[in-house]
Amino acid sequence: MLERSRWIRLGDLAHTRSGDKGDRSNIGVVANDAAGYAWLETHLTEAAVADFLRPMGIGKVRRYELPGLFAFNFVIDNALAGGASSSMRLDTQGKALGTVFLELKIPVPEDGSPLTQEVSPR
Repeated sequence: MLERSRWIRLGDLAHTRSGDKGDRSNIGVVANDAAGYAWLETHLTEAAVADFLRPMGIGKVRRYELPGLFAFNFVIDNALAGGASSSMRLDTQGKALGTVFLELKIPVPEDGSPLTQEVSPR
């Protein structure tokens, strides 16, 4: 992602839920409102997610959109270092990935849209 002076945590725009199947994990992201969804639709890309999770040695990232729910589902290959029965990671089932994902930084709009308003910390 490009260097910017203002960022907002994904956790200030949405909440998450994550899980696994084998060595694949999914992270569901549900925006708090329509404005947040519209902003995330542009900025929460497969590439942004891959960049954020790259230190984990992940594979391909796929994004599925659920606009009626203001949500996305990200499926991440090779996310669990082999999966529950063979991984040495503490989180072998991907349950904590959604929580970690809330720290991903999203650029703040510069056009005065509602996302530039101060967001109270959770």
